[in-house]
Amino acid sequence: MSDDPTRVREFFGVRAADWDSRFPDDGPAYAAAVSEIGLRPGDAVLDAGCGTGRALPPLRAAVGPTGTVLGADLTPEMLTAAVRAGRGAPEQDAPGAGTLLIADVGRLPVRDGALDAVFGAGLISHLADPVSGLRELARVVRPGGRLALFHPIGRAALAARHGRQITPDDLRAEPRLRPVLAEAGWRLVSYVDEDARYLALAVREG
Repeated sequence: MSDDPTRVREFFGVRAADWDSRFPDDGPAYAAAVSEIGLRPGDAVLDAGCGTGRALPPLRAAVGPTGTVLGADLTPEMLTAAVRAGRGAPEQDAPGAGTLLIADVGRLPVRDGALDAVFGAGLISHLADPVSGLRELARVVRPGGRLALFHPIGRAALAARHGRQITPDDLRAEPRLRPVLAEAGWRLVSYVDEDARYLALAVREG
């Protein structure tokens, strides 16, 4: 279910301190997903809703020292945890895998077409307005750039973890996701929903 920014911040703020310890084995899944985006040395990439920054090290490895890695999140406590884990810092060129920004992904402080790709782990279900949020991500990505919507487990496994079943109206289901992406300026090119991972890859149209 999509959510408003205040509720998202409250939900994740109280969970930030032990977030990584709750999901200690997700690192390889993040690295594998990043490897499929097609990033090149020197690219600029955003981790949208970066949380504790688990994607930032593999993103940095993919774009190299000449690339740009940004991590944006609404929740200050999550970014504090990312800094504590050595994955990023608030200042440009500071130690860490990426530069961290306290920002709503629906209103990014990034110029049009500045990025080559966006990575979003568990992002889409927390967007208050999915089309508007995805359109903002399209704004900051060059034509032909990539979007990766990822989760370290698939929809069915995630629903089971919360004692629920997946439903046809789930925004992450391919039949629903494809038109939403298209309306926002993206073309879905790859979709995987398995117990071990969820990964939807899209290309910026235009």
